[in-house]
Amino acid sequence: MEFKQGRWSLDELLPPQKIDETAKLLSELEGDAVDIESYRTALSPSIKIEKFVEIFKKIEHFHEKAYVLISYGQLWFSENTQNTEALAFVSLVEQKMSELYNRILFISLWWQDLNDEDATRLMSNTKELTYYLKHLRKYKPHTLSEDVERIINIKDVNGLNALNTIYDMVTSKYVFQLEVNGEQVLLTRDGLTAYVRNMSATLRKETYRELFNIYEKDWPVLSQIYIYQVRNWGSEKVGFRGYKTPISSRNLDNDVSDSVVNTILEVCKERADVFGRYFQLKSRLLGGNESPLKRYDLYAPVFKKTEKKIPYSDALNMVFACFREFSEIFEAKARLVFEKAHIDSEDRPAKRGGAFCYSVLPKLVPWVLVNYTGEPRQVSTIAHELGHAVHSMMAEDKSILTFHPTLPLAETASVFSEMLFLDYLLEHEKDSAVKMELIANAIDDSYATILRQSYFVLFEQKAHEAIAKGKSAEEINDLYYTLLKEQFAGFVDVSADFKYEWITIPHIYHTPFYCYAYSFGNLLSLALYRKYKQEGKKFVPTFLKILSYGSSESPEFILKEANIDINDKGFWLKGFDAIDDMVTNLRA
Repeated sequence: MEFKQGRWSLDELLPPQKIDETAKLLSELEGDAVDIESYRTALSPSIKIEKFVEIFKKIEHFHEKAYVLISYGQLWFSENTQNTEALAFVSLVEQKMSELYNRILFISLWWQDLNDEDATRLMSNTKELTYYLKHLRKYKPHTLSEDVERIINIKDVNGLNALNTIYDMVTSKYVFQLEVNGEQVLLTRDGLTAYVRNMSATLRKETYRELFNIYEKDWPVLSQIYIYQVRNWGSEKVGFRGYKTPISSRNLDNDVSDSVVNTILEVCKERADVFGRYFQLKSRLLGGNESPLKRYDLYAPVFKKTEKKIPYSDALNMVFACFREFSEIFEAKARLVFEKAHIDSEDRPAKRGGAFCYSVLPKLVPWVLVNYTGEPRQVSTIAHELGHAVHSMMAEDKSILTFHPTLPLAETASVFSEMLFLDYLLEHEKDSAVKMELIANAIDDSYATILRQSYFVLFEQKAHEAIAKGKSAEEINDLYYTLLKEQFAGFVDVSADFKYEWITIPHIYHTPFYCYAYSFGNLLSLALYRKYKQEGKKFVPTFLKILSYGSSESPEFILKEANIDINDKGFWLKGFDAIDDMVTNLRA
């Protein structure tokens, strides 16, 4: 089947002719908020179960309408981060939603304050919302008065969210210049970073230098944005809400204990040597003998010197073929993204960089953004994002409040899809050098999504401590650079310009402490994929059932479907055993 690159259609969310009716749509939400506010006098420990269920049905309906407007704005802005019309829409909706959410905040505060006996009685007929309601009550020790919560919501819209928007606007307009084959070419960030895997060592080095050179020019602004965000996070989460540590707030959001997260981070530090041995091997393969691998060469190709480009249509047909071999259901759901024109695949200036999948409502096919330039590894990116989309669609029977998977499980289907694609390529590729390169790429990706991400979180923990003590932006640079050297433990030579790398990582700005979800999800997917290889087709229903939960149960409960205990350190260590096996196969 032929596929062409292009923009997505947002008409299913808000047709163009409806944009002028934003005020009307917001007015409808205003009416919904008034309806919900009318329940305030009905709230009491003795409220009838039927009335309680009715209230939350109203809340679900409110969220469904709100998510459509919020999502439309975010997706529209992602198409072109310099579009002032889209930005104005986002700002208007965010401001109004903050006001409306504040008005219905009283219900969750009342719910958290109920005693256990009354709460248990009311949950007897809530079915799929039971876990959501139980989890909501866990926030009680960290919830402030209604007036204070309202102020914080307003502050976030005009403070944190505004700073993130400024970060995106500043960094998305960057244009990078690189000399390729004797010619100066202008590139987006995605176009630029494709060259970190180029066969030319000089080009790889110049790629990083150009990246850091452009970001460094705005380093005073970008670093200060981060410092303000960290101060705000610490003041609110630890100072006012009483979380034990800054990361504890994120852990509660994910319903994963501090001890589980600490275990994952400890395991990543302990087994960093697995990647160290790989970097040693890579240095020798690149002709470095026993010299440490240069950080510029971390993702260098070593077996197959090629600059092969894969046409977009071929890329999609390969992805669909590997999905079909696993499950026809999996493939059919992935195809819906294209049937609905919910993918934006062009690489163009001002478009948001990277790739993402945006799930709006349970019954709506998600929207996917990629910046496809033809590099073979970007085919894996497409598989990854379509995996996210399938994950959401598997939970289409869930509530708007429970269909999004929690962050630690959000990478399950996406990483699993990448592994399906890798196996498909290994099976169909005849050239042994290409096969070795595919394995090397898989190890590169495992490093980038496990060890590298865990060290981002370790950096965030230390940065939050340092900023709370009044450390400067220069000292944050030094802190990041020190952790880089610790991470590579002499296996990789890290030049001083990498001290600026942290300001190029959007996740630590947008979602503090998010990145351990990648470590969690990748180590988990390695284990799940091993089970699939051992059990074959009989494992497919188990995997699809895991995806179908969304966030209607805790990660610990959901993973018991596959007999996985996330509290067991040995389980996480087994993930590194799988990576060690790949390194051994590469040596062979």
